[in-house]
Amino acid sequence: MNLFGLMNTSGSAMQAERMRAEVVAANMANAETTRTATGGPYRRQEVVFAANHGDPGFLDSMSSASSSAAGVALPMAFGTGLAGQLARAALPTLTPSGATAAAPGVEIVQVVEDPSPPLKRFDPSHPDAGPDGYVSYPDINPLTEMVDLMGATRAYGLNSSAVQAEKGMITSALEIAKS
Repeated sequence: MNLFGLMNTSGSAMQAERMRAEVVAANMANAETTRTATGGPYRRQEVVFAANHGDPGFLDSMSSASSSAAGVALPMAFGTGLAGQLARAALPTLTPSGATAAAPGVEIVQVVEDPSPPLKRFDPSHPDAGPDGYVSYPDINPLTEMVDLMGATRAYGLNSSAVQAEKGMITSALEIAKS
């Protein structure tokens, strides 16, 4: 088993969850934004995660059951914001030969806009009100965003705990090697 590969996997998941939390924060910050540079209200962003298969040589070192589970794309979309577009590339890591390869784990496939229509509120005194007196607001539910943020925080914490456990295993292996 490759313990350093497990750290890369947990690291990629931590980076994806951090990006998810940033996007949720951007959604919450723009919950009342009625006008953007593109015109119209802010559109809620969602992040789509998928499995990153990484270096095939590394996957050969894992059992067939775990390599088949790693190939399943995660059908989850989570609210995200502006920085999600930066996370589309796979995380680089070093293979034993020193060549650069993609780390197995999680990656952000894309950031998509929520297709739901904006909410209409009657406020004829608002500067963005239409001729009928209604203002278009983003369809952002703070409760949904908080649940997404809590999920991202918990997943980040669990992956951090996994990295700590892996570090403990490596330390124990080095202590055994000393004896």
